[in-house]
Amino acid sequence: MPTALHLAADDAALEAAVKRSRKLLNKRALVAAVASAVPVPGLDWAVDAALLSRLIPQINREFGLAPEQIDQLDPKKREQVQKAVAMVGSVLIGKFISRDLIIKATTKIGTRMATKQLAKYVPLAGQIVAATVGYAAIRYFGEEHMKDCIRVARQAQLIPIPTEKEPKSVIGV
Repeated sequence: MPTALHLAADDAALEAAVKRSRKLLNKRALVAAVASAVPVPGLDWAVDAALLSRLIPQINREFGLAPEQIDQLDPKKREQVQKAVAMVGSVLIGKFISRDLIIKATTKIGTRMATKQLAKYVPLAGQIVAATVGYAAIRYFGEEHMKDCIRVARQAQLIPIPTEKEPKSVIGV
C-alpha cells in the first residue's frame, strides 16, 4: 500500500505538504503513545480525540483544504474541491472538526484502540504494547487522512501553499 509521500512523489507542493504534515503527525503520535501507556481508564481516548481534533485541521490547512481556505476559492474551484471530497469520501476534509466527528471517523481504527485499552492493564509489557498501538493508530489515521487530502488536491487541481506556523500550545502539542 503506497504511503502519502509515494502518492505525492511527482508533485513538489504536495510532497512538501506531506513532509510538513508528517512532522505534526509524529509529534502528536508520540504524545498519544505516552498517554496510552498511562493505566488510567479513558485517558488515552480523551487524549487521542483531543490530538486528532487539532491535528486533522492542521493537516487540512497544509493541503489548502481547511474550510476557511476553501471558502476563499473562486466558486468554480470550490465546487471542484467539494466534488473531489465527495468522490474520495472523506468526512474530515473541508469541515470544521468537532470531537464527535473525530470519534465517528476513528471507527476504522477502533479494533486497534480496543487492543490498546486491554493491553495497558498488563504490567509493563502491556503498557509498552498499549503505547506502541497508540502511536501506530494515530500514525495510521493521520497517514490515511493525508492520502485523502492528496487525492482531493489532485482531483480538484489544487496547489497547496505553505501555511504559517501556528503558535504552540502551553504543553507544546
